[in-house]
Amino acid sequence: MEIHLADEGGAVSDRPRLEALAPEPLLTRDYETRPALVYERLRDRHGPVAPVDLLGVPAWLVLGYRESLQVLQDDAGWPKGLENWRARSEGRVPADWPLGPSLEVNHVLIQGGPGYPALRTAWDTALRPFQDPRNPQAKRLKAAVTGYADELITLLGQGGVTGAADLSAQFSRPLPLMAASHLLGFPGSQGDDALMDMWRVLDAGPDAEPALDRLLHTLKELAASKIAQPADDFPSHLVAAHPDLSVDELARELFMLLGMTSDHVGILISNTVVEVISGDADGGVRTALSAGMVRETMNRVVMRKPPLVNFVPRFAAEDTRLGRYTIHAGDPVWVSSAAAHADPLFADRTAPGTSTISSRAHLSWGAGRRQCPARELASTIAAAGVGRLFERFSHLELALPVDQLPWRSSPFMRGLRSLPVRYELSAPVTSSPPPRMAGVSLAPNTPDASDGPDLSAKRRSSLWRYLTGLIRSGG
Repeated sequence: MEIHLADEGGAVSDRPRLEALAPEPLLTRDYETRPALVYERLRDRHGPVAPVDLLGVPAWLVLGYRESLQVLQDDAGWPKGLENWRARSEGRVPADWPLGPSLEVNHVLIQGGPGYPALRTAWDTALRPFQDPRNPQAKRLKAAVTGYADELITLLGQGGVTGAADLSAQFSRPLPLMAASHLLGFPGSQGDDALMDMWRVLDAGPDAEPALDRLLHTLKELAASKIAQPADDFPSHLVAAHPDLSVDELARELFMLLGMTSDHVGILISNTVVEVISGDADGGVRTALSAGMVRETMNRVVMRKPPLVNFVPRFAAEDTRLGRYTIHAGDPVWVSSAAAHADPLFADRTAPGTSTISSRAHLSWGAGRRQCPARELASTIAAAGVGRLFERFSHLELALPVDQLPWRSSPFMRGLRSLPVRYELSAPVTSSPPPRMAGVSLAPNTPDASDGPDLSAKRRSSLWRYLTGLIRSGG
């Protein structure tokens, strides 16, 4: 159904410069604990577009659903590409800005300019075998994710059929990490360390820059090996679709895929689990899951709690009126999917019991021609993980009231810091491993003659040490 939204009321500002507006900091304690109230306060004060301070750098935050679509669907008027950022070109972005490491990696989600169309076409081509469920690569991926989920659940349940666990640390985060290693064809345990560094970069903490350096070095080694010896994995398919990619360029694209299939998918799994086991007023989530509609359940979840809350910036191509302000050419514009979903002009049409807007009208994957190319891949991994979780557990309940769950916020993502649950497995955990599948490496505790000398390395991997440490400490 087409959406017709009324014009935003309120006075129009007289073209002030962004820097002159004294924007208030966005990433505060209030934002981490109660972001909806921050969006509401900004909306009341500024309307659908607000000036904010992002760790010392001024930017425009788009809060309105209609305005978000306007930006996302107009690539010419709101292009990507850091070369369009006026303050950066003028040297006014600090060299040690915490968000710099993530944005300086010029991959497909950030890149603008004439090289983008060919790169995006290559991405679509390379992902097709893994996103089309009819293809053998997609079938192997789904089987691999199911196998990895079983391994994590089996490891989690080693303390007994009933117990307590942190499902975020012990399931939601490591599962997409293992899936990413499968997709990228990482040798041995190398992918474990890479994905843990990816988390550090996304969290934009003090160790983000050294983590990025390590990660890009690892990805360059992987890219060089795939260019020299292609296989049936994503990097090899991307090189086949875009043979001109250099080692550095391929490494940047692998960086993007790691980010999308690690933190984003992990948050989506955790948020879906919370919605299912806490239920909602009309029981719709539980009913949908019992009917096998995991995808539709996730669509509703991402409208309420999108994992990617703020998209990477776009820039005004020319002075343009947006909301109550004139956005000057070269100003950075950050679209907030979380704020757009909370826009009353949109949220009121997606309330329970209404059918005005489909749950697929959400902006969690973006909109327009630059919508995330890996959205189907990420949804497949998350759906397979959530489905297997509720098949293996006969009972799951939150160990904390839902309003006391601890959240962590970064400039891009918002997810649970931990997901404490009490559980009961549907069957006792056995010591026998799940069957080995072609092309899928098992978790480090699974002996197999084909592991050879790599087994000890797997046992020493950062992921394996982390997970077994959680088991020993009682979760």
